[in-house]
Amino acid sequence: MALLFFFILESPSTVRLVGGSHRCEGRVEVEQDGQWHLVCDDDWDKNDVAVVCRELGCGAAKEALGGILYKPPPEKWQKFLFQNVNCSGIEDTLAHCEKDEDIIDCSLNEAAGALCEDADSPVFEEVRLADGPGPCKGRVEVKYQDQWSPVCKTGWNLKATKVVCHQLGCGRAILAQKYCNKATQGQGPIWPSQISCSGKEITLQNCTSEPWGKNNCTFDDHVWVECEDVFDLRLVGGDMPCSGRLEVLHKGVWGSVCDDGWGKKEDEVVCKQLGCGKSLSPSFKVRKSYGPGVGRIWLDDVRCSGEEQSLEQCKHRFWGYHDCTHKEDVAVICSE
Repeated sequence: MALLFFFILESPSTVRLVGGSHRCEGRVEVEQDGQWHLVCDDDWDKNDVAVVCRELGCGAAKEALGGILYKPPPEKWQKFLFQNVNCSGIEDTLAHCEKDEDIIDCSLNEAAGALCEDADSPVFEEVRLADGPGPCKGRVEVKYQDQWSPVCKTGWNLKATKVVCHQLGCGRAILAQKYCNKATQGQGPIWPSQISCSGKEITLQNCTSEPWGKNNCTFDDHVWVECEDVFDLRLVGGDMPCSGRLEVLHKGVWGSVCDDGWGKKEDEVVCKQLGCGKSLSPSFKVRKSYGPGVGRIWLDDVRCSGEEQSLEQCKHRFWGYHDCTHKEDVAVICSE
């Protein structure tokens, strides 16, 4: 027992919930040695969830769920850290519960999930950078009940900026915050909760939010951040620069785009961004004549309204998450 206690003191783990609608719901992941690992759902129950909820400050446990419900799915390289977790429900952290750590035989679709009460944390759906010179610089705004609200700079730091930049596919964080002049101040109500991040969260929604209505911010206190804008796109494999297989540059690496849900509106955004005129919307057979790509598949389930100035402004899965092969690579033909 003394050895176990020593292990807990020297190698503390951090828990997070991934893929839910807020930071208190999602697939359970545990950090150890700088890597995020999974928890197997064998014997997973509400007592185990109660400990996770307590550790995260998320109120009472509501339900023990399967992590397979939450997207994006775990990375193939992610391993299971715990199996057969058996908490009494009164432990302070998951690390203090009985569990198996040596022999684990779970597959990725057996990851554990949790839903907590989250009574005090407001939930927002989307994040954007507004009124900047591009999609990777601007005033931080969050969307709640179809209304965009600026975020207060109280408690904001470079760690939170890193999370936003990563979530938006904008690469490295350059500037954490600066004064917003009148030309770049928001007009809607200020998001009424202080956001605090460790810098390791996948999305801003996974960061901790202080209880609703606790700030006294004004429009002079908005957060302005700047990320390294490393996004670019190109068409390859065609006889002309305005036709070919679509590739996007993300974090210095070129990769393909999956054609799940791809259509004319998405074509239009690509042609507009490249200065290649209008989309000719070629047939599926013509698209495939450019051949498959190699390497990374960066984007999947891209959804554009057609009004965006850049493909990265369209909705899509998190960068690098997909269920495609290179046989599904997008190709585009523009009018030049």
